[in-house]
Amino acid sequence: MSNVSVTPLDPSGARLPLRPASQVMDPARLGSLHQTRLSFARSLIRQMARERWHVACAEFDLDAQGCGRAIYTVDTPEDRFSFVIFSQNLDESQRSDRVIAEQWDVACALCTAPLDDVMLAELAENVPRQEAGRCSSRVLVLTRGNRSQRNFEQVTEALARGEQPDPVWFQKVGYLYRTTAVYGNGKFGIADYDYVRRWRLFDRPFSPQMLAVYLLRHFSIEQVEHMARARAPRTAVPMQRDLARYIGMGNSTGLGMAPFLVNHPQLINQWVLMRETALARVRTFGTASPERIQRLRTLTARARQHMTEWWTDDAAQQAANDRTIADLDDLKAWLDGGTPTPQDLWQRLVQRAGSHYGLQGQELVNSLLLELHPELVDDLEDSMGTDERSDLEPGMSLRTLVAWLESSYDWALAVDFEHPDASYYFWYRSEEKEEPRLGERYVEPGADREMPLGIARDVRRCYDACQALLAEDAQTTVLDLVLQRRDLRGIVRRIQTLAPLAYGEIRGNLLARDCRPIHLLRCKLSFFGASKFDPRSDRWVRITLFQGAPLLDEMDASDDPDWFLPVAPPAS
Repeated sequence: MSNVSVTPLDPSGARLPLRPASQVMDPARLGSLHQTRLSFARSLIRQMARERWHVACAEFDLDAQGCGRAIYTVDTPEDRFSFVIFSQNLDESQRSDRVIAEQWDVACALCTAPLDDVMLAELAENVPRQEAGRCSSRVLVLTRGNRSQRNFEQVTEALARGEQPDPVWFQKVGYLYRTTAVYGNGKFGIADYDYVRRWRLFDRPFSPQMLAVYLLRHFSIEQVEHMARARAPRTAVPMQRDLARYIGMGNSTGLGMAPFLVNHPQLINQWVLMRETALARVRTFGTASPERIQRLRTLTARARQHMTEWWTDDAAQQAANDRTIADLDDLKAWLDGGTPTPQDLWQRLVQRAGSHYGLQGQELVNSLLLELHPELVDDLEDSMGTDERSDLEPGMSLRTLVAWLESSYDWALAVDFEHPDASYYFWYRSEEKEEPRLGERYVEPGADREMPLGIARDVRRCYDACQALLAEDAQTTVLDLVLQRRDLRGIVRRIQTLAPLAYGEIRGNLLARDCRPIHLLRCKLSFFGASKFDPRSDRWVRITLFQGAPLLDEMDASDDPDWFLPVAPPAS
């Protein structure tokens, strides 16, 4: 197989040259991705605006401390849904983002409508318990969140005094709440993916989960304004619109998200393939008109300001941000220089970024280019999903399997597993919550319960077993291999499934001592639509979703709201 794939997905039928998997699926590059027009949060907002979804508050029964129940109804062209929120006054000592937490400031459920008293009682009993509860298939999404306590109190107090919060607060922490889990796909009794897909509007990956997060963001604004009015009814004021729009939803994500990229390789291939197809379309067919060049200048300036408002305590992330700001300064100077010709401007820009910019700057340029050509990009959002299936082909000759290994898994075969650093870590599930964790193989116990995430090591074992069998019989087949080595059935099935796909495998050894799981977290979160990644370690990260997104009553202003790379409004 060639390391450059082609796809017939271009509307003209042309075969588009895509970036090689050796470049795209490198962990460090995956850990430098930004949101794009194809990210799920962006797709959802366009869909809500285009189809004129209507969200109304059906109940807002909160006390002065913001405790109680709120219900929002969501009317779509296809059906009606309800978003139910249970809010409590949580003591600071109980507030934890860890998965072992048992109490949260809010617990929520996105459900089918209508809701009767029996259903509401069932939700009240089970939704606040989250994993410990059991819900019916009428619940599509289950989520919970904690306040950013400093922001929440500062905003409540400012609004109660009749003042607007300082936008700088939301540059540092861009939200009032952060979610600690957003569950879908059949967990704890709720509707599974196949059931949810019966609604056309939820056929895209993670669409109902994104809707739940967006509605929780809206609730956070309404709740803080309610509490300010309760605290000082005579002086309290609502939040200014531009500031409310700048508030997003936070998320705290740890290692639990990392195995998804390994366990759903066909889906990851599809996500990356659509992104790379969009970029190839823009590079091949995009035209650098004067209007688009000016739009790129505007977005470049906005991106630079956005980067300066991206706060992080992580030294490596801050260094990447500083490098990206310098890259954007170079981009501005290059655009203002007037030397490139419009006919191949986008191609030249990508080449310049590849030779002059850091990984984060390169991928930001790609995201900027996709913004310029929605007509070449947006239709791909309907192809972000795929039916995952993996079948063993026992009749395949072992020579063919070896050829696939040598061409598609050369990155894995290059790892020296004789060196102890190549198997330094092992992945396992904790006893507390059955969540993935990372252990040091030569220091900690538990390697006997290792999760099967060492793809590179399994590939090497498979390759060596193939070579041994071929030395005995050059005509042997996969069936002979798996009959002798039952432990290799899984990796053989994976190789046969993924070798023809360009972007299914992360091209890195996840057991290596230099493995940085944060790269996997950022990759997946970028497809969700996350921004302002703030690594708290190599193993967990805080991010912001929906910052800058239109408010609920602004959805009819445009079919394509422009909220990419939001910047803080001026202080009032």
